[in-house]
This record gives sequence, structure tokens and C-alpha cells, in this order.
Amino acid sequence: MWQRLRGKGRLTPEDVDQALREVRLALLEADVHFKVVRDFVARVRERAVGEEVMKSLTPAQQVVKIVHEEMQALMGATGARLQMSPHPPTVILLCGLQGAGKTTFAAKLAGWLQRQGRRPLLCAADLQRPAAVEQLQVNGRQVGVPVVAPEPGQHPQDVAADAVARARSLPADVVIVDTAGRSQADIELMTELRTVRDRIHPHEVLLVLDAMAGQDALGVARGFAEGVGVDGVVLTRLDSDARGGAALSVRAIIDRPIKFVGSGERLDAIEPFHPERMASRILGMGDVLGLIERAESALDREKTAALQERIGRHGLTLEDFLEQMQALRRMGPLDQLLSMIPGLGGKALRGAGAPQPDERELGHIEAIIRSMTPEERRRPEIIKDSRRRRIARGSGTSVQDVNRLLRQFEEVRKLMRGLAQGRLPAGMPGMQLAGGTMRRNRQQAGRRKRR
Repeated sequence: MWQRLRGKGRLTPEDVDQALREVRLALLEADVHFKVVRDFVARVRERAVGEEVMKSLTPAQQVVKIVHEEMQALMGATGARLQMSPHPPTVILLCGLQGAGKTTFAAKLAGWLQRQGRRPLLCAADLQRPAAVEQLQVNGRQVGVPVVAPEPGQHPQDVAADAVARARSLPADVVIVDTAGRSQADIELMTELRTVRDRIHPHEVLLVLDAMAGQDALGVARGFAEGVGVDGVVLTRLDSDARGGAALSVRAIIDRPIKFVGSGERLDAIEPFHPERMASRILGMGDVLGLIERAESALDREKTAALQERIGRHGLTLEDFLEQMQALRRMGPLDQLLSMIPGLGGKALRGAGAPQPDERELGHIEAIIRSMTPEERRRPEIIKDSRRRRIARGSGTSVQDVNRLLRQFEEVRKLMRGLAQGRLPAGMPGMQLAGGTMRRNRQQAGRRKRR
């Protein structure tokens, strides 16, 4: 769509209508509510056929800019922050349906706050779901945050009140209360939540919504907003396929800001909501700033500098490659990372006929390298037939897989030597190791076709 617009020196109202039809379809496919889509497209068209576009030297870019601005305005002009109490502790009450990811998000938020210099305390007030308390305790240990668990016979409001009192004695400056959910927003659930809310008087009530819920998220959001009162929204499971349609709908329907998004199961997969980045993501423009932030959090600068110095002095080894691959995996799943690069989302790759990134291949490569001795990792040239068979057995792969890894690694090492000498070897093998799966998939597809 944007490519066709950019190819025109002057836009007519018909050009704008054609582009907006595609915008409408894209938003509906992303599960944005049809009323929100209708109002959004009407506002964009009113601006796009006006003088600010027709008198512009680059009208196509101006249309893209208007769509981006209107989408960002719909989700909030700026990111909304947590309202921290001037008199600690700040009390945050989490609510939502069962299965939305409240318990996991509670630990994620605690870990995020701790990285911001806060002293959080978790409260396990979900007494309905079996093992909910144990899950929060396990997650709390993983992020290094204490958890207040219920005593026998306690009610949720009593557990929450105990947690607030405990926070004052520790001291902790934030209390995060995990509450029970149900399969639907019924009267019993709302009554329990109001009882907890009235007992502890939270500074923030955050509604946790599953981004994959689609249109159902609207009814859920409306029910909690009317039944309990909501100060902000959290979107979980915002992976590369759920591009953020729920964000547009919820923000427009209940007029409450989205404050955080969760993009994976790992306890560090949480980030504050940025309207401008989400607008770019929904429009297929990627999220380069988000990618940079993930890289900075995953990579240790001192270790990276030491690694570069070591490679410059002794050349690349398999130990070095393993260390860098682990840093890449800490940044998140490959499909999510690609979706943050403009033009490289999952749909873009499928449309270009490219193989999808295979997370398992990185696991196979890591298993092969870990099955080697330290000497073999530093000097792969000593790995002959018997060693290759032993490595294949130890990693649960085949000798062919080991051979392929060593061959591709040698190509990468040649490239690194060429870069150090100021020249590039012919062919520029580039990321041969990570790209081995894609090339092999193409070869296997070609063999199947010939059969």
C-alpha cells in the first residue's frame, strides 16, 4: 500500500480512498472493533483529502504521517506511567479473567520495578485457582521479590491487607496484589474484587487482558471498567501475530491508557507501552527503538568489548559464537525480533516466500557446541571423524549436522578475517550459521519438488 502511494507524484481523492480501504482491512484483520475502524478511517480521510496533503510536495509521505499520527492519538499521545504514591507503599491491584496471565505479569512487573530501583512486594490473593499461590511464589523467587502468601482460612481482602502492612515493616515501596479470575466477568467476581479494592484502597487498578482475545477483549474491558473501575490496561501475549489491534479498541472503548505490554513467557518480557511504537508496529513499520532497548538489556557492554578484543587478537572461536548466540536468545524469540525490523515481520517473510525462522535450529547449534570439549571449541580444525561422531551422539544430532555447522563456521571465520584485513571474501556468507536452516529448507523443498 505505502509503496504504491510513494510511487505517485500527486494524489487524488480516489488514491486516498484506495489506500484507506487497505487500512480498514488491515485493522479489521488485527481485530480492531469495527466502530473504532469506521471512526478512525473517517478522521484520516478528512485530513488526507484536505489542503495539508494536496499542497504537500510529498503527498504520499504526508498520508502515511497522518495515519500514523491518528493511530498514535487514538492510543494516547504519550505513554502512561504508573501513578506512584508520595507516601509508600504504592498499592497496585491486578484484575482480569482467568488465563489472561495476571500471575505471570505480577512477577514481571515486580522484576521491572526492581530494575527501576524500587522495592516491590508480591501478594498472592488468588485463592480460587489451584496452585496460583505456588506459581507466584516460584516466580517471586526467580525475580528475587518476596511474596506474601495466605494463612489458612484467610479471605483475599485479608491477605491483601496483610501484604500492605508487611510492606510498611520491611520496608517495601510497592505492593502488587494478584487476584482471582474467572472464565467470565460475573457478579461474584466483581463483588470479590470490590471487597479487596475497598479494603486496601489501591493507587492503581490494572486490567490484564490477553491480546489474542480479539473482539472479546472489549466486553471484558467494559465489564471490569464498570464493575470495579480501571486505571490502566496491560496487554499480555503481544507476539508477532497479535499486532496490537486490541490496543486500539480497548483504548477507544473504555478511555483508559495502556501502561504495559507483555511479549513472551519469560519474566523479563515486559515493556512500558509506547503509543508511537505500537502505531508503527500495527502499520508494519517495525519497532527499531524497542529492538535497540532489548539489545542493550541483553548485552553486557564490558563482556562485548572484551569479546571484540579477544576476537581481534585470536580470531573467532566456537566459544565466542556460543556466547553471542546466547545473548541473541536472551533478546527474545526470533520471530518477535524480526517483527520489530521494518519490512521483516512474519507476514512479510511469508509473502516473499522466505522460510520462517526456526528457533529449534539455534537449540541444535547450541547442543552441538556444548558437546565439544573446550579444546575443540577453540580449535575446531582438530575435530576429525571420530570426534564428529562423538559430538553428534552427545548432542542428539547427526554427523551431517555437525559437518554443516563446522563448514558454515569456517565461512564465518573467513569473513571475520577479511573484515579485519579491510576486505570481504567473495560471496559475503554473512550470518551463515543462523541462516543454515533457511538454506537447508530451500534445498529440501527443491528435492521434494523434483520428486
